[in-house]
Amino acid sequence: MRGFGFYRLHGTWTLTKRELKKWFNNPIVLLVTIVQPIVWMVLFGKAMNLGAMLSNLPPDLGQQIMRSTFGTSDYFSYMAIGMISFTIMFTSMFGGMSIVWDRRLGFLDKVLSTPVSRATVVIAKGLNAAVRSLFQAFVILGVAAMLGLSFSSTFSPLNLLPIILAICLLSMGLSTIFVAMAVRATRFETPMALVNLVNLPFMFASNVFVPFSMMPSWLQTIARVNPISYFTDAIRQLTVFEMDVSTLVLDFVFLGAFTLVIFALGAFLAVRYLSR
Repeated sequence: MRGFGFYRLHGTWTLTKRELKKWFNNPIVLLVTIVQPIVWMVLFGKAMNLGAMLSNLPPDLGQQIMRSTFGTSDYFSYMAIGMISFTIMFTSMFGGMSIVWDRRLGFLDKVLSTPVSRATVVIAKGLNAAVRSLFQAFVILGVAAMLGLSFSSTFSPLNLLPIILAICLLSMGLSTIFVAMAVRATRFETPMALVNLVNLPFMFASNVFVPFSMMPSWLQTIARVNPISYFTDAIRQLTVFEMDVSTLVLDFVFLGAFTLVIFALGAFLAVRYLSR
């Protein structure tokens, strides 16, 4: 049992390190990783200036309307946190889908011929997605702060710890979903078609860009069971909203349950369907 545990831990570390080395050793990919969230932030965050529609109103009234609608004094702050969810989703997608290339290049066969558990492959993909997502998320937060992100009075540096936890939970859960889509694929086109079918509906059926109150009732029902909605709300509670502890706890309970269930499903599919 001790030897089995060693192989599992060593295998997880080795596979995760390999994924991260591919990222760090490719300067173009690393540069895109840094620039992409900044581009999204500037183009989306500043171009969609909904507060300009209220510019003819008294400032106090305009801010009151914004707070009652978006929970913060300006739409940029609301949107900036949503961009973290947007970026994490696409980072996790490509992190999980890389299993197709591992299979085509023969690396997956080598891994499966070792004592390492097949579930370790899923865990390593999730950890890789988590590290990359953390990096991009804090780039977004830093740039947003420079562009005028309005932190709430309940924000403190200690809030960064639960933010890190939330990012890890979502990115590992989403990465596992995309691994599950690609677990038996030998061609990149098939899982990519499935991802394109679900990723944008998954994103827009959430509170990333607009609150629940602005959605039709049928879309609200979908958004309220979407893990991205709970993640986005948790990050907003910790940064730009006046924190509601009970809401924040609910967000983390949902995210934790989502990640555990998806990870269990991903491990089951890996054990059952990953083969040489």
